[in-house]
Amino acid sequence: MAKSDVKVLGAWPSPFVMRPTIALNIKSVEYEFLQEDLGSKSELLLKSNPVHKKIPVLIHGDKPVCESLIIVEYIDETWSSAPSILPSDPYDRATARFWAAYVDDKVFPSMKEIFIAEGVEAKKAAIQQLVDGLILLEDAYVKCSKGKPFFGGNQIGYLDIAFGSYLGWLIVTEKFNEVKLLDEAKTPGLAKWADIFCADPAVKDVMPETDKLAEYAKVLAKMRAASK
Repeated sequence: MAKSDVKVLGAWPSPFVMRPTIALNIKSVEYEFLQEDLGSKSELLLKSNPVHKKIPVLIHGDKPVCESLIIVEYIDETWSSAPSILPSDPYDRATARFWAAYVDDKVFPSMKEIFIAEGVEAKKAAIQQLVDGLILLEDAYVKCSKGKPFFGGNQIGYLDIAFGSYLGWLIVTEKFNEVKLLDEAKTPGLAKWADIFCADPAVKDVMPETDKLAEYAKVLAKMRAASK
């Protein structure tokens, strides 16, 4: 398929945008990345996602697909040759979707709360909430991976993509707050998994550099402070 037939509308710092790009890399599908600028929305974005007006959007031919994990499922079903991203077993597939929803509903909001929390106690409470969530994910990793490197087994799967897309921001959170979140004592499986995930060929070129992401986080913090 020609590269121009597959486009991703996104922004490099977004964990949600990482998801379809990792999925496309796993499937060896070439794509064109169209960068959206901070604070503005292109005509193509507004036309492609008129409901939410958000990135990412996958454009396949002339068909837009929205919402990051829906896009990942679309990619898996459209380019159905191996390797598969979603588990083949119905129960394993349901489990992966459950924990992916948990990551978006619980873990990511906890990370955001750490950035916006005001005062030492509020920040400590937000960090503890995130740590508690990561401990639950450690247990999920042990059960889902069944002794293999990834949540998905021997290769990156749906839940790996869902959670792994946040690792860049997790590392920045650690750096800003001088705290270790993926602790080898509390979450040894996740700590090892994170290193393997980030080094994977499908991931390493789309995972944002920590220093660059940290600078972007500072810009966001200034914008938030200016808007108060």
